Amino acid sequence: MKYLSKLMIIAILISMTFIYIEPMAHADEDAKWEKIKQSGELKVGLSADYAPLEFEKTVNGKSVYAGIDIELAKKIADDNHLKLKIVNMQFDSLLGALKTGKIDIIISGMTSTPERKKEVDFSDSYMESSNVVLIRKSDKDTYHSLKDFSNKKVAAQKGTEQEKIAQQEIANVDLNSLNRLPDAILALKSKKVEGLVIEKPVAEAYVKQNEDLIIDNADFNEAKKETVIAVPKNSPLLLEHINKTIKEVKDKKLIDQYMEKAAKEMQDDGNFFSKYGAFFIKGLKNTILISFIGVIFGAIIGALIALAKLSKFKLLSWIASIYIEFLRGTPMLVQVFLVFFGTTAVLGLDVSALICGTIALVINSSAYIAEIFRAGINAVDKGQTEAAQCLGLNYSKTMFHIVLPQAVKNVLPALGNEFVTLIKESSIVSTIGVSEIMFNAQVVQGISFDPFTPLIIAAVMYFVLTFSLSRIMSLIEGRMKASD
Repeated sequence: MKYLSKLMIIAILISMTFIYIEPMAHADEDAKWEKIKQSGELKVGLSADYAPLEFEKTVNGKSVYAGIDIELAKKIADDNHLKLKIVNMQFDSLLGALKTGKIDIIISGMTSTPERKKEVDFSDSYMESSNVVLIRKSDKDTYHSLKDFSNKKVAAQKGTEQEKIAQQEIANVDLNSLNRLPDAILALKSKKVEGLVIEKPVAEAYVKQNEDLIIDNADFNEAKKETVIAVPKNSPLLLEHINKTIKEVKDKKLIDQYMEKAAKEMQDDGNFFSKYGAFFIKGLKNTILISFIGVIFGAIIGALIALAKLSKFKLLSWIASIYIEFLRGTPMLVQVFLVFFGTTAVLGLDVSALICGTIALVINSSAYIAEIFRAGINAVDKGQTEAAQCLGLNYSKTMFHIVLPQAVKNVLPALGNEFVTLIKESSIVSTIGVSEIMFNAQVVQGISFDPFTPLIIAAVMYFVLTFSLSRIMSLIEGRMKASD
């Protein structure tokens, strides 16, 4: 009887455990949805260079997002009483952003693949399409089937389903995978590749805007392409709400309405600069901002790191050396991604792409400036330090009043070169969606279907910035020489 009572108590405890475990597990599974509801904001990641699905345009001097996927994102947000926030970045960065919590869902003409299913979950399909090969009109008599592209150079956007089927269905294809679709279009138009594997609605949009391009008759042995929305793993309630909206969209055939609206918004209604000038002005402002902050704080931190490396305190010197060698020995692109994804995945902070990009620029430039300052300090004659010590100045006063002023004069040309380099390297932060010159040039490429002109304008803008800075640094250097 005694053992029976114990067994009954154990059985009750086990049953109570299961009762409590199940709701807790369910709560964990719905953590993403609860977080979205608490914030009142739905962060949708996309690559806005994929008209008519998603693109940017100027309305009354302001840039706005438009396209089929944008309309769907608006409806999902409205149906769930959420504020919509669009996060625009390169397509191959979207899955990383989703997994690290930078975005809540991906609506960017995405398809479900076995590889992607291991990392994220997918909604029901909201649109069907097919893939085609885009070619130059002058080659229409050369290419008629996929066999004609064997052993030829063919382009596709990196990380897309088109990249995969091009490898699978075109024999011995020389595939050129490019990060952005406008870059692939430019490669096709400039005869770097013979064809471009692309989604049919997008191909039709480019053909309307480019008379020298046509869709080839080649057919792929594939079923209709199912376009879906990507969500984080184990987010059942989020997926349920998205699928509910998708069902309504399909029942009411709203995709057709979204397509008509996107076609109207893509129409040419002005000259190039009146339509896209605002994008370049915005990019110029952000480039100047992040470069200025990068120069100022990079110089301050760099000087401190240089002093730390020259310190007689070994531990401090070692830390400074490791800092410099690591940052100089790794690509800046890697550092940008580490800051961008690390702030959320490791620190749990929701930091904007602009701030992350600026931090990465400051950290990277500080390592190079530290070595510039160290060389400048070492170039100052040791007799200066000895003379200062004889006059009774301590180490800090000697360094800040005697050595550093002379060191700055010695390293000014090298600092000027570093500042010029920093302005040009700021274009790297476009990969995480920072709206600087290069990013906005890429946006204009996607809207205008003109892959070349925006690049020329961006190049001119970078040249004006760097040339102006070079003249200013030369003027300062001349003034310092005159003081000698």
